[in-house]
Amino acid sequence: MVTECSAWLYEMLNLEKNPLSGWHGHLVTIQCQNCILMAHDRTRFPLVLPALRKPKFAELNERFVDTFMNTLLKCGATEVRLEAADKYLRPLQIDTDCNRSVQGTINRMKDEFDYQIYYDRLNIVEMTGYNAGAWLADTPRSTKDQRNPIWPKEAMLTLLASLK
Repeated sequence: MVTECSAWLYEMLNLEKNPLSGWHGHLVTIQCQNCILMAHDRTRFPLVLPALRKPKFAELNERFVDTFMNTLLKCGATEVRLEAADKYLRPLQIDTDCNRSVQGTINRMKDEFDYQIYYDRLNIVEMTGYNAGAWLADTPRSTKDQRNPIWPKEAMLTLLASLK
């Protein structure tokens, strides 16, 4: 759905191969609130979109962009990397392609996020999700295809640095 805040995304030219495409998301309930946990397929970079109500689902593109850019900031992304991310962002599109390895990563992220909320006595309604995403990005993730674990923060920042 195009809104005033997301119109610029729809004006961007389509890319045949976009390195920032390929996200998996999972709708979870935490503290009786709908939350979306997302992970980038290639880098396993996490996004946390907490306490989503019906009007916020209509603005999912804006929430995705806002959360992605602010989580990158919390991870220490430079201006060059933020500009690369802005250049390659496109509107979210729902697909039926499913990667069980990424889904497993998201399930682990949910358990870790649940633990963080419980241990730090956080209220999900008062969170933006940026710090939680940055915290989750500092955790190594194993994948089915690679022997060595991926560090999502390093992987995403490296990917953005390689884009021109």
